[in-house]
Amino acid sequence: MKLNIYQVDAFAESVFSGNPAAVCPLQEWIDADLMQKIAAENNLSETAFYVRGSGKIEIRWFTPAIEVDLCGHATLAAAFVLSRYEAFNEDVINFYSSRSGNLPVTFRDGLFMLNFPTDKFEEIELSDELLSATNKIPVSAYRGNTDYMLVFENQDDIRTMQPNLPLIAGLKARGIIVTAKGIHHDFVSRFFAPAAGVNEDPVCGSAHTTLIPYWAGRLNKNTLTALQLSSRRGELHCRLLNDRI
Repeated sequence: MKLNIYQVDAFAESVFSGNPAAVCPLQEWIDADLMQKIAAENNLSETAFYVRGSGKIEIRWFTPAIEVDLCGHATLAAAFVLSRYEAFNEDVINFYSSRSGNLPVTFRDGLFMLNFPTDKFEEIELSDELLSATNKIPVSAYRGNTDYMLVFENQDDIRTMQPNLPLIAGLKARGIIVTAKGIHHDFVSRFFAPAAGVNEDPVCGSAHTTLIPYWAGRLNKNTLTALQLSSRRGELHCRLLNDRI
């Protein structure tokens, strides 16, 4: 078997920035164990596999360790591959995931725009475990469908944060989102997911399904700018559309 694999930096405005994803187009689905081995070999935060069908393109995402329910940057990367290298000439790419539903990506004015479902999250108590997850003290905590989110006082807390990766890996969650109000952006964040084989995701689109509705409510605005403060950094332009982002 011979497969093409592309590597694309998503949420990037220059080389060596944003979040690198691998994209593997398939004619038909291969065994999940083989996809997991390919993702582990790529050793990127996610590898996206897709199969083109009639009307929709089914997509799946694998970290080096597990298959995940949703991934933003690898979906953007797959859209880029389809439009630039795989002869897809329409303005809307109708991705579909059996785990997350319809995930259309629209190409307009030189940009790819994701349309994802918002996360359902609720405020929870700041347990000793969550207080020990980093070297900074959060002001509040939330639990979403797959992740915890910790809110901090300021941007510098996020920039200088040191995560307790062994503790985070032991939580019953995909990972921990950390966030604070930004200085030049509406909010900043980082994302740690060692249990999924990704100590820190450079720019996590799916984490913003929690971040965007939270900060939209907190700042009373539906259009926001975001910066993920990993070493590679990535900028996102965000909009809350009822139960979609």
